[in-house]
Amino acid sequence: MTTEQLKAFLQVAQEGRLSLAALGLGLSQSGLSRQLQSLEAELGTRLLVRTPGGAVLTDAGERFLPHARRALEALSAGTSELDRLSSTPRGMVSLGTLHTVGAYLMPDIIPAFAQRYPEVRPRLSEGMAAALEEGVARGALDVAILTLPVRRADLVAQKLWEEGLVLAVPRGHRLTRLGKPVALADVVEESWVVIPGMSGTRALEAACEARGVTPKLVLETDNAEAIRRMVERGLGVALVPELMARDHQSRGFDVVPLVRGSLKRQVALVHRGEGYLTAAARAMKAFIVESVRAMPEPWGAKKRGGGPS
Repeated sequence: MTTEQLKAFLQVAQEGRLSLAALGLGLSQSGLSRQLQSLEAELGTRLLVRTPGGAVLTDAGERFLPHARRALEALSAGTSELDRLSSTPRGMVSLGTLHTVGAYLMPDIIPAFAQRYPEVRPRLSEGMAAALEEGVARGALDVAILTLPVRRADLVAQKLWEEGLVLAVPRGHRLTRLGKPVALADVVEESWVVIPGMSGTRALEAACEARGVTPKLVLETDNAEAIRRMVERGLGVALVPELMARDHQSRGFDVVPLVRGSLKRQVALVHRGEGYLTAAARAMKAFIVESVRAMPEPWGAKKRGGGPS
């Protein structure tokens, strides 16, 4: 049974004549007759009979008429709901971010987004770049903010910014007193607080391997705020992105820059393509790009905000 068959039946029931019904539907009378005959064959009963005065509903047709009308009304309502879903931002949107982005950038973005789109409910989750990329690929995340490169060719990446990595150290630490940038290779024997798998941690491991030493890891965590607090308490030092180090003076730790040309990370917004995004996800994507572009680069990041890469 098709919507065209139901529309043909309802039009004939309304007009009472096949010629008028065919004209209203933009069909030939033979085309209209075929739609009616196929509907009757589907139902196994006659719905209409032709008389000199026009088309008359049979008893079965009279009984079927309200059901056919409700079916088309329900279909129309469902189509309208889907149209609203695709055009009006509302409902859930899943955003995945790196730990540092979730802790240090999203508090600047999510409240403003919620104010502009009160019918959208963001769901924020944090993770490592590889896990976020996989989450987007399998549809568990609508969009994600992660570090480049993106390994899957079926995903779209829009570069947001580029930033360096710096050392976060306890207040008054000996590296602060040096008053100059340091090379990572020269500080590998410090006590370290790390997030396993993070770009800074991988760089530390590579530098230690090059120097033939084992990194002294005093704490491994998956929480960016835990890193900050542990550094503030003097547990060790941490290699963190500049985003995390902004406003460090009010946060209770010192920042020691690395020598020029040292470690950097590129951060991008990733999704499966525009066709996979709901209106809510499209709104979130656009708002993040807009917000990052408008920020006065408080962490020294070189923002891109260009097209897909």
